[in-house]
Order: sequence, then structure tokens, then C-alpha cells
Amino acid sequence: QVQLVESGGGLVQAGGSLRLSCAASGFTFSNFVLGWFRQAPGKERDFVAALTWSGRGIYYADSVKGRFTISRDNTKNTVYLQMNSLKPEDTAIYSCAAARRNGDPSMDWLYDYWGQGTQVTVSS
Repeated sequence: QVQLVESGGGLVQAGGSLRLSCAASGFTFSNFVLGWFRQAPGKERDFVAALTWSGRGIYYADSVKGRFTISRDNTKNTVYLQMNSLKPEDTAIYSCAAARRNGDPSMDWLYDYWGQGTQVTVSS
């Protein structure tokens, strides 16, 4: 059974940091593209970051470049999102996703598996 379970969300003040984790099971983690998306209340789901199975291809939304860092540990079947210099507009539910296919990693239709999400709230 494929599972993606996020953790690490919470409430933080603007300028603070959080590290999200996404633990995967039930599939060959190392062969997948892994991504993070977020959805704020009343808004569409947005791409945040993604990286390829090798870790050499790394992609970020312009809104988070220089503040967020995505990484993966294939030995632990876990992908991370380090979020620094958080802003109130980063408030959203953050979900991780895994894709078997190659393609544009910013497109949510590429992804086959999704986690339930973890809430991140940034206060001003």
C-alpha cells in the first residue's frame, strides 16, 4: 500500500523556520520524482518544489527560491522541505507527492501519489 505521510507543520512567526518531512512507503522511493505543493484557503494548489530521483534535478517556485530547500534521503524514504524566512503568505496546507513519470515537475497532474498534507501557519 502506497503511503506518503507529512509531518513538521505548525504555527510560526514571520521570519521563522520549519522543516517538513514526508515519509514514503509501499513503492520504490528512489525511482520517483518527489514534489511539494501547497494550497491556501480559497486558492488553487500551487507548486512549491520538486527534485528528481537522483537529486540532481531541483526545481522551485519563484515565490520560494532562496528561502526553501528541498532534499531527499533515499535510505530513509523521506523527502524534506526546509522553509526559512517564512512569510504570512506561505500559510497553507503543504502536501508531498510522488511521480513515476518524467515531465514538468511543477504540474500536479504528473504525480501519482499524494499525502494528506500538513498545515503551516505563519503569523505576522
